[in-house]
Amino acid sequence: MKNWFFSKNILVVLIYRILIILFLFSLSRIGFYIFNYKMFPGISAAEFLSIMRGGLVFDISAAVYINLVFIFFNLLPFDFRYNTIYQKVLGCIFLFSNGLAFAVNSADFVYYRFVFKRATSDVFRTFEGEPGVVKMFFKFMIDYWPVTLFCIFIWILMIYLYRRVKPERPRPSGRPAYVIINILLVPLAAGLVVGGARGSLNGSTRPISNSNAARYVNNPTNVAIVLNTPFSIFRTMGKKPLDRKDFFDDDKLNKLYNPHFTPEHEGGFSEENVVIIILESFGREYIGALNKDLDGGNYSGYTPFLDSLISVSLTFDVSLANGKKSIDAMPSILASIPSLETPYAISHYSNNRIEGLAAHLGKKGYYTTFFHGALSGSMGFDSFARISGFQNYVSYENYPYPGDTDGMWGIWDEPFFRFFGESMKEFPRPFLASFFSLSSHHPFRVPEKYKGKFPRGPVPIAEVVGYTDFALRGFFKSISEEEFFQNTLFVITADHTNESIHREYQNSYGLYSVPLILYKPGSDMQGMRKRIAQQIDIMPTVLNYLNYDEEFIAFGNDLFDDSGESFAFNTNGSIYHLYMRDHILVMVDYKPAGLYNYKNDRFLEVNLLEKEAELLSVMADKLKAIIQSYNSRLIDNDMVAALPQHDR
Repeated sequence: MKNWFFSKNILVVLIYRILIILFLFSLSRIGFYIFNYKMFPGISAAEFLSIMRGGLVFDISAAVYINLVFIFFNLLPFDFRYNTIYQKVLGCIFLFSNGLAFAVNSADFVYYRFVFKRATSDVFRTFEGEPGVVKMFFKFMIDYWPVTLFCIFIWILMIYLYRRVKPERPRPSGRPAYVIINILLVPLAAGLVVGGARGSLNGSTRPISNSNAARYVNNPTNVAIVLNTPFSIFRTMGKKPLDRKDFFDDDKLNKLYNPHFTPEHEGGFSEENVVIIILESFGREYIGALNKDLDGGNYSGYTPFLDSLISVSLTFDVSLANGKKSIDAMPSILASIPSLETPYAISHYSNNRIEGLAAHLGKKGYYTTFFHGALSGSMGFDSFARISGFQNYVSYENYPYPGDTDGMWGIWDEPFFRFFGESMKEFPRPFLASFFSLSSHHPFRVPEKYKGKFPRGPVPIAEVVGYTDFALRGFFKSISEEEFFQNTLFVITADHTNESIHREYQNSYGLYSVPLILYKPGSDMQGMRKRIAQQIDIMPTVLNYLNYDEEFIAFGNDLFDDSGESFAFNTNGSIYHLYMRDHILVMVDYKPAGLYNYKNDRFLEVNLLEKEAELLSVMADKLKAIIQSYNSRLIDNDMVAALPQHDR
């Protein structure tokens, strides 16, 4: 039967041809799984259906990237697009670009076995300058002939399906209406194309990245099935892959910096509950109790509840974020993985095998859950929560009470904190629960009933900081009488800083200063410790506090261990910072560019680079060791301790 409708409508034919690509990507996904099924044990039918459904999101994005030229020239609202030669040229473009994409996708059936993740754009650098690469390529084609045959089958099927349907020039009865409709369809189609490439028509969410695949699997290892290789390559293009460094030999490197922890504890594991609260945009500057020297000693800040909590908690005179974005914070806080230059969550290495705090405590029988009041998928938090080992993720969609949305980001902090507290009462014991707040965010509004209740301050965020502090007060009050409360360690920090008020916070020290508070009800864990703390210290500190007895990888320090020197580090683009011995070292292109005493020189005005040669040497070596270790472990996918060799 002749497809009359298809033959008359070029836009429907275009959709049909894109659907061909989606269909073939789905077939390739099944082929990838069958070829590597031994590497993905335990996948249930329900999980595989979720993988196939989630894979369509990434396939649509890849199909748009691959076929941008083809789509553009088919959408032009002029009749010359029906010309036979014009269509043949577009057909060649379509078959070549998609044929190449499926060849790359098929090659990854084999390459995955060596790197345990989908290939990213750095694959081209991996084989750059390799003299035998062509010979190796053809050998792989022969050695893995089933994959070669599968790819050829995909090509043949693509060509056959493409040629089944062809557009024909229409003969409309009303020419003006026909022209107008074609013109109006262009912006509509363009919007769909952009939405398809981003992975969502919701402009308030970030474009999907490789790490978003985790939301469709039960085991993070299985994200490779969800993804397709063209998408993985496109989304990592322009993102600088890490370079392997060899500043030091292995012995000296491990003496300078070694993120491999081998616990040597006395006594058994302590099954205390752990609650980690991440406050959106809560710079240390906003907290009066942590800034008693500001404004001549008269600064009160905007967080009366946190001030009172700090009086019975352990804090640190220096506490720093490892990044400037929310997507930097989750890996840092919950898995002790910083973001150097590129946010880890959207880097080439985002699907490396890792074990976050939730994964480690899950081994000990903990129930692990993460709460965020935004839509599921916001900032990719749900994906990283799953990758790092959380068993449960609670978001906007799970909130049972209507009318508490802020109309922008999600649920107001006060009701969502209340919901968190209510839920906590039902958690299995012991538990690890993390909460990421959201109200202290642009456009910096508070609920109508609280307008005028909190000090506005000189910057807009001050008022919402006061509101979130108020929400925290209500949360702690609601759980303070529960039986689990006394057996819970609370960790409170922030994802990053926001608009600053004081000049002291407008530099490479202040712009990363966030609170880090440890509160254990009824304990003597109190006071201000003179040491440097950072977000990536949270995981090793919690594990060692609980007497965790297994090896683990953490790029931070144990804040209770004074045997080594405390330090912190972060980057601003390609500019590296190391904080150590009351100084900050600024390094550009791996060369020292500045050295400042942030304690005595709060405005970082006096460069000590030429005056502190010995300190400079010590700090430069430390920072280079950090970079070398970090780069090597990410490149080698060596971020899990004691992993069996055949699983590496």
